Amino acid sequence: MTKLLLTGAAGFIGSHVAITLLERGDDVHGIDNLNDYYDPTLKDARLARLTGRPGFTFQKLDVADRPGMEALFASQRFDKVIHLAAQAGVRYSLENPHAYIDSNIVGFTNILEGCRHNGVQHLTYASSSSVYGANEAMPFSVHQNVDHPLSLYAATKKANELMAHTYSHLYKLPTTGLRFFTVYGPWGRPDMAMFLFAKAILSGQPIDVFNNGQMRRDFTFIDDIAEGVVRTSDLVASPNAAWDGKLPDPGTSAAPYRLYNIGNHNPVELLYLIETLEKALGRTATKHMMPMQMGDVPATYADVEALTQDTGFTPATPIEVGVERFVKWYRDYYKM
Repeated sequence: MTKLLLTGAAGFIGSHVAITLLERGDDVHGIDNLNDYYDPTLKDARLARLTGRPGFTFQKLDVADRPGMEALFASQRFDKVIHLAAQAGVRYSLENPHAYIDSNIVGFTNILEGCRHNGVQHLTYASSSSVYGANEAMPFSVHQNVDHPLSLYAATKKANELMAHTYSHLYKLPTTGLRFFTVYGPWGRPDMAMFLFAKAILSGQPIDVFNNGQMRRDFTFIDDIAEGVVRTSDLVASPNAAWDGKLPDPGTSAAPYRLYNIGNHNPVELLYLIETLEKALGRTATKHMMPMQMGDVPATYADVEALTQDTGFTPATPIEVGVERFVKWYRDYYKM
């Protein structure tokens, strides 16, 4: 049995990861600040699925709360940390940049310090496909440089990767960053496209289709993501003995540091996603074609070869199956 700190435990990905860990017998201490970035009742409902399960404890705590985080790490002595708490959303970062600094920079510093001073064996943390920014070479690879973010959200995630490398180098703290690619499925976030589309289509409202539907996203089903996160946490990051400072590989290091893409390796055009969702809902969408929004990128496409080789991760859920499962949950949860 492993004792883990799981931040963002009431979140979309966090709650699924918690279930995966608990079902195999791990001891999970979950924290979340339960903020109102989106409907807190959905977060409460996710927590209700975890409460009472053997091995799960929960504490309402913000990762940006330095004294609270210091006390938590000192009292619990975790074996490993899976850090999924963050201020998410590309578009919201245009409106409220300070929220991203507080959670994603200050909060991540508290995580790194907690791990450093309390003997944590491995830190696995959420990065994002957004770090690829202005990169155009497809598929996106962790061996590419990512120095041109297009949103503050992406910049904070890139900063997390740099901060993690510093702690891996200075203090030999094993760290692994996971660049998530457009996660979807049951219990998803209401601010994400599939949720927004389903709600609008069922209520007869038009949907905003950005870039005239020509966006392509590497939609990845939540069950595949949860399995990949746990597999990555199990594989403690180690130095790359072949790493060369003259030809540095951005995805590895001479320090115990790793970066991985975690995606479906199969980008889907937005218009096809909408068509698939329409079939599952039995309704036709009224589409409001829109230009590209600031901070967005036209396409994401994950090269997951490194993660597959190192952990055996293989995304297994086609978009058609995943959308059906999402729609079933959506109808059940909202009694539609």
